[in-house]
Amino acid sequence: MNSEELKTRKRGFALRIIRLAESLPEAPAAKVIRNQLLRCRSSIGANYRAACRARSKADFVSSSIKTAKGIRANPQSAISDQKSYA
Repeated sequence: MNSEELKTRKRGFALRIIRLAESLPEAPAAKVIRNQLLRCRSSIGANYRAACRARSKADFVSSSIKTAKGIRANPQSAISDQKSYA
């Protein structure tokens, strides 16, 4: 996977999280979940940018691992390879 493919996947993931959050009901519990989803969505981008600013290969790998863990922590990302990015 090259840099452009990763950026495309990252954007697609963010858009899917936004659509998921918007589809939740207006119940108080759903509001808490919606807010958490929207916060975790942005952390992946921050970790990716940190990896891109790495000073060494080891630094890049370390930052990339943090990004991968963030993606795996969200169940929606498990099916991200199977969905198209609109």
